[in-house]
Amino acid sequence: MTISKFISVMDDFAWGPVMLILLVGTGFYLSFRMGFLQFSRIPYWWKNTAGKLTHKHVAGEGEVTPFQALTTALAATVGTGNIAGVTGAIFIGGPGAVFWMWIAALVGMMTKYAEVVLAVQYRERNEKGDWVGGPMYYIKNGLGKDWAWLGGIFCVLAALAAFGIGNATQVQSIADAINNAIDSFTPNAAGTFLFFGSDVRVSTFIVGVIVAVIVALVLFGGIKRIGQVTEKLVPVMAVIYIVAALIVIFANIGHIGKVFAMIFEGAFNADAAIGGAFGITVLTSMKKGVGRGCFSNEAGLGSAPIAHAATSETDPVRQGFYGIFEVFMDTIVICTLTSLTVLSAYCAGGIDISWGAGGNGSNVAAAMSTVFGSKFAAVVIAVCLSLFALSTILSWSLYGTRCFEYLFGVKATRIYQGLFIVFVIIGATMSLADAWNLADALNGFMAIPNLIALLALSGVTVKLTKEHMAANAPKK
Repeated sequence: MTISKFISVMDDFAWGPVMLILLVGTGFYLSFRMGFLQFSRIPYWWKNTAGKLTHKHVAGEGEVTPFQALTTALAATVGTGNIAGVTGAIFIGGPGAVFWMWIAALVGMMTKYAEVVLAVQYRERNEKGDWVGGPMYYIKNGLGKDWAWLGGIFCVLAALAAFGIGNATQVQSIADAINNAIDSFTPNAAGTFLFFGSDVRVSTFIVGVIVAVIVALVLFGGIKRIGQVTEKLVPVMAVIYIVAALIVIFANIGHIGKVFAMIFEGAFNADAAIGGAFGITVLTSMKKGVGRGCFSNEAGLGSAPIAHAATSETDPVRQGFYGIFEVFMDTIVICTLTSLTVLSAYCAGGIDISWGAGGNGSNVAAAMSTVFGSKFAAVVIAVCLSLFALSTILSWSLYGTRCFEYLFGVKATRIYQGLFIVFVIIGATMSLADAWNLADALNGFMAIPNLIALLALSGVTVKLTKEHMAANAPKK
């Protein structure tokens, strides 16, 4: 077996049926144990998340506000996958993939909730006085020091995956989006030069350098600066994309009924929903939808709790509600808007879809161009993809740093941060499919030690939840 084939097999397993069943199964189990809190207490968790977004919070040294913790985690989850990834899932799995994406998100809400609760419950202060937490800490402090090795495995996987999933693939998406926008006005305007044996566009290299400088300025400022940047960046990028998508959807509002019919019918009869024998099975639709949902909102992977652990909130359950809200915003809102934008433009006859073949951000741009025109649509997608990807890089730089710190100590983190920043430039110019597949596989394998801890400590999560609800029950 060649190295490429081996990596491909690893990637297929990491995001294959077994892992997806484990992720969704864990979410369903946690939902059951906590009385499907994401549905039964919607007004309560909504009031404690969206209802407090405008409240002023003061964070001390080494911590961020609850909202900054949320936006740092959202910055990582709301990435290029919400645009390009969702489109690819629909094209390959049919409209029914959207339904299965929703299912993964609805149960994933409680997986993310449990991760955040445990992250705050078992966090600790490092040598610099920062709050640090995440799977490695709730494994060590919750399961006991004899299990610290499991947390170490998680950190190795996450620290390495960050270079691909949270770095190179993201900066490449920024460069591609900007190049596409440039080409929509002046085709092939930027020249090329030889870089590490490959022809690289000058604009691509410039993008890499600019992003590297931004990441360095933010990353070396520590958790507080990351939180300050993401609390401003995430709302802006979300509003731009949401507004643009809604304009397209309302322009095609007469076809929305057909879109939802395709989604629900396609979930159980994929080919029937698109009116032809394209060979898209229900299993394919389910796999692509669930896979995109899990990959997009990262519920169960263990990355987001690293950001939430830095919150100034002292109540683990109250911060846990932000985990539910995070999945809601990422998948139920943003991924759904991408789906409706593409499918409504298709039903209106504005774009064609090659069912069974891959899709990407250019297809979303094509859908938006039916309303905005090709040039403006290219700019909108370039701005959105750039902001989404940049925010992901910033958050994953934190995740990788925290994991490296757990393995080698605080003083060693500068080494990791320096490598991460340099890799932004290199990653922008690389084209190594094997490297991305390997990073993708490592990203999926992170879930294994995390899911073990979530299931083993589920009793703690249930206990903390019951205590919180009892203490905050309406007085009679």
